[in-house]
Amino acid sequence: MRNQLYLLLLSVFMLITLNKSVHILAQNYITLEKPKHTHGDMQPMEQPLSAIQIHKTILALTKFASIHVQGPKILGSKGEDFEWVTINLRNANPTDDDWVGVFSPAKFNESICVPVTKDEKKYGAPFFCTAPLKFRYANYQNANYTKTGRTSLKFRLINQRGDFSFAFFSGGLTISNFVAFANPKAPLYPRLALGKSWDIMTVTWTSGYNIDEAVPFVEWGWKGQEQKRSPAGTLTFHRNSMCGTPARSVGWRDPGFIHTSFLKDLWPNMEYTYKLGHMLNNGSIVWSKQYSFKSAPFPGQESLQRIVIFGDMGKQERDGSNEYANYQPGSLMTTDTLVKDLDNIDAVFLIGDLPYANGYLSQWDQFTAQVEPIASRVPFMIASGNHERTWENSGSLYNGLDSGGECGVPAETLYYVPAENRAKFWYAADYGMFHFCIGDTEHDWREGSEQYKFIEQCFASANRHKQPWLIFAAHRVLGYSSNEWYANEGSFEEPMGREHLQKLWQKYKVDMAFFGHVHNYERVCPIYQNQCVNKETSHYSGVVNGTIHVVVGGGGAHLNRFTTINTTWSLFKDYDYGFVKLTAFDQSNLLFEYKKSKDGKVYDSFTISRDYKDVLACVHDGCEPTTLAS
Repeated sequence: MRNQLYLLLLSVFMLITLNKSVHILAQNYITLEKPKHTHGDMQPMEQPLSAIQIHKTILALTKFASIHVQGPKILGSKGEDFEWVTINLRNANPTDDDWVGVFSPAKFNESICVPVTKDEKKYGAPFFCTAPLKFRYANYQNANYTKTGRTSLKFRLINQRGDFSFAFFSGGLTISNFVAFANPKAPLYPRLALGKSWDIMTVTWTSGYNIDEAVPFVEWGWKGQEQKRSPAGTLTFHRNSMCGTPARSVGWRDPGFIHTSFLKDLWPNMEYTYKLGHMLNNGSIVWSKQYSFKSAPFPGQESLQRIVIFGDMGKQERDGSNEYANYQPGSLMTTDTLVKDLDNIDAVFLIGDLPYANGYLSQWDQFTAQVEPIASRVPFMIASGNHERTWENSGSLYNGLDSGGECGVPAETLYYVPAENRAKFWYAADYGMFHFCIGDTEHDWREGSEQYKFIEQCFASANRHKQPWLIFAAHRVLGYSSNEWYANEGSFEEPMGREHLQKLWQKYKVDMAFFGHVHNYERVCPIYQNQCVNKETSHYSGVVNGTIHVVVGGGGAHLNRFTTINTTWSLFKDYDYGFVKLTAFDQSNLLFEYKKSKDGKVYDSFTISRDYKDVLACVHDGCEPTTLAS
């Protein structure tokens, strides 16, 4: 079978180099069956690219079909980081199953195939040596295609450090001419993140420049004032950094080079501009476009501070590609709604399951490009989810295959978080009056574990005088959820979740705990040991007595249904896409809003009004800065 594939792809490559439009007959199948969800197991359809397989090949040449890229071969000549291209298709024997795949690098011949490993044999060896970046059916938006055999498709290409070709699969294969961006190595897709101190902002970006070829840096400063330069470190990872297939095989794509610079000694609440730069060996500089951000307020500063939190975003193609599975239909809605309101957002927390790349590494570029309008302007903080980390025998708490062999490497390299160890994705972050403790549910959180000690230390170190709003967030539901599969398990949570952490939430008076993983929205009453401890639903004043739990996993991936069981602790449920926005007006007043992605309107809300003595259980002149143990 593999030898046949080698011959097929080698033949295609030879025909490409001869610049002939040819057709190789083959019998192709796209597996469309969506398996029943089993909690904790990988769902192949969560990544549409995982459904493409070529099962049989027949070597025979024909001229019955052709594909051609219309327009210029060089894209981004004016510095654009994306372009729309038109593909013209002709087929003498059209069918509804005909489809077009976008490949990069453009030459996908047998020389890029790697030997089949034991891992691949165990999970099914790939039938492609490399997966397409995306694909679309030929009859997309053209119902007459099967009658005429003629159609055109428009694809949106982003700069991904390589050239592109388009393959037309119609019971066989034919390849288009190549196109490429003017500078495929250009610095792109900056992502901001809070540093380990409130006065540090980190900038991470992707380029095609190795440190031996160009020195990376950021030029930055107050808006309209003299700019200075800060150096950047450079990281990458390799095929053998992946833990399994498809990340090591058909899904592998070179990630380029990832650069991170630390912008230090920031003044609070200042507008800064910045540009990404690479100084080449000849002294010339390759620049990105200019971006801007506003620095964080001083810890405890009373000012308007607005935080957005959600999980399970996924990615979605603006040209309609890959979407036959309709698996992440809310992703662009969430993105676009946040972009429209970005002037009223100070930081974003995406708490796990970012692109659902699941081992198809090209999707990380697609995701960073999609969120770039957000991440380049406000801190974009992430947590680790099962689709970033979980892989058997890799040190994760779970032994599923959810990450597609990535085992956390792309996430921890492409995105900075202020953790002590990149592989252990738990960290603390400060923003004005907020103190965040971010957990990693893919590593052990139970009492006695390293992470448990961190979580308690993070809670205990919160200065509730300056930062009264204490927030915990993690991916899997360690609190409460009325989701169908949790209900079927009888736990209404991730097994062993709250049993270990609820005494910490109660002891340190954590205000709210946010979770993703379940793709819907649900708000739970202030709760302790399965019992609501406060009868209010829309306004909490004085002592709240318990932590408010929120599931906010409706960032874009397919929705999960609620159980029909009446969960008495559940105050509000919504089977839709959306996110939470927290607005702190001062140290005593906070507004919670759940907004739907489709329109940005508020569908659930409550307020908290209190003094710090309500948290610290003390009188005005005798309050300690940290929470007293109960």
